[in-house]
Amino acid sequence: MQRDKAELLRSIAIDRTAPPPARQGSGGGGRGLILGLGAGVAVVAVAAGIAWSAGLLHHFGGADPAPAAVSAKPAPSTSAGPAQPTPAAPVSEVRSGNLIGSGYVVARRVATVSADVTGRVREVLVQEGMLVQKGQVLATLDDVLARSDLDLARARQASAEAAVVASQADLVDAEKTLERTRALTGRQFSSEADLIKADARAASLRAQLVKSKADVNAARATVAYDAEMVDRYQVRAPFTGVVTEKNAQPGEIISPMSSGGFTRTGVCTLVDMDSLEFEVEVNEANIARVRAGQKVEATLDAYPDWKVPASVLAIIPTASREKATIKVRVAIAVKDPRILPNMAAKVTFLNEGKGG
Repeated sequence: MQRDKAELLRSIAIDRTAPPPARQGSGGGGRGLILGLGAGVAVVAVAAGIAWSAGLLHHFGGADPAPAAVSAKPAPSTSAGPAQPTPAAPVSEVRSGNLIGSGYVVARRVATVSADVTGRVREVLVQEGMLVQKGQVLATLDDVLARSDLDLARARQASAEAAVVASQADLVDAEKTLERTRALTGRQFSSEADLIKADARAASLRAQLVKSKADVNAARATVAYDAEMVDRYQVRAPFTGVVTEKNAQPGEIISPMSSGGFTRTGVCTLVDMDSLEFEVEVNEANIARVRAGQKVEATLDAYPDWKVPASVLAIIPTASREKATIKVRVAIAVKDPRILPNMAAKVTFLNEGKGG
């Protein structure tokens, strides 16, 4: 195939270099000009044919051209292993000789207050930010059925107490009859059968009185139980604190257990502000610089110019695998209403010479 291409190119070159036929009536100068132009065209055609042939041969399997030199920087050494991800910002750092950690204000005593029974909310008596005392009623539930049960238990208690009074009266009468029959029997004015009958009646009434008294005790226990159930339809504060969230509205159903749907599990969230403290995460490499009772200066992001005096309360004896940190509890020395739960803070653990 390559030989056929070469012969084709050669024939094209010969045809292009042959002089054109002379025109009749043309002068010698014109013929020379034409021959010169033909030779020039032939040279150009031969050059183009050679270039085209080289390209065609390369296209149909000829030798590949030499690759161009590519300048590139040497690849970095891979002896150190695969590239490592950029580490996250440190949780704690050492600055000016003191360990500085970041954390938040947390409450050790916080509760989502709910009712002990399932019921429909009738009234919510608190709002966010309200200070409530221990035992204060926060909300009431619909207790119509519970009060009906209480009224029924009280009626049964009254009936049992009346039965006791009746049994006591019958027993007094039976004992007097027994004494009289015993006296008459001793004087032969009454038969032995009458004495036995009177004695049996008195014993039966004694047992009836015992049963009536037991029924009274049972009725009283039922009344106490129903009264407690009615009281549980009132949601009370378990401790003194501030309401931070209001979770229920009148007309909603709340339950101590989550049952799905639109059932609420709590009325409000209550926080004991006296239990606020800082919770700080310290890197494992720096935990040796922290000890219980160490003096601390905390700075809230909301009040950067205010130094809050504090001290280390405890070091939680466990570490986080994911973050390689250990939690530290920091007690606040002076309570202040500006310190609120979940506030961000920077905590500086002071050295002994600076701790004071």
